[in-house]
Amino acid sequence: MYPSVLEKLIEYFKMLPSVGQKTAERYAMRMLEIPEEDVENFARQLQLTRRKIKRCPVCGNLAEGELCEVCADESRDRTTICVVQQPKDVIAMEKMGEYKGLYHVLNGAISPMKGILPEDLNMASLMERIDENTREVIIATNSTVDGDTTALYLTKILKAYPQITVSRLATGLPMGGNLDYADEITLSRAMSGRIRQ
Repeated sequence: MYPSVLEKLIEYFKMLPSVGQKTAERYAMRMLEIPEEDVENFARQLQLTRRKIKRCPVCGNLAEGELCEVCADESRDRTTICVVQQPKDVIAMEKMGEYKGLYHVLNGAISPMKGILPEDLNMASLMERIDENTREVIIATNSTVDGDTTALYLTKILKAYPQITVSRLATGLPMGGNLDYADEITLSRAMSGRIRQ
């Protein structure tokens, strides 16, 4: 139906989350309408972003420098670590503007159905980060079956550290919902009402 080169572009747009056939077609057609210079800049920015963005070696968050912005910020409360599933969850928590501790990004959740086990996630480095200064670990995984499974697993492991308070975000986040879709007020209430595990 479309020329083959355009069909290929449509297929690439369909790789993006929540982009189906119709949306991918609109994106591809839009690329034909905008000035060539803008298309070239867009392509360059994609390549640059892919080359420059990497995982923070400390927490697993996205970083442009040696460390992510949170880990590099000396003013953060280093006694508290908030464990999230994805880097986009860090952004959602930061928009709330209340949490001043550190983060740890698992880069997924335990899901036996999908073949994702604890060793497939960024969990070992979390245990390495915990020291005598760590006072609280907040488990902020998504309110899904996989998120709850991950939270339960982490809670059991963290019992080996009696000096640590282990808490989980409280109600306010809908079951089946993702952190990055929650508004700041909902996240704020969930953080302030977190429950000890």
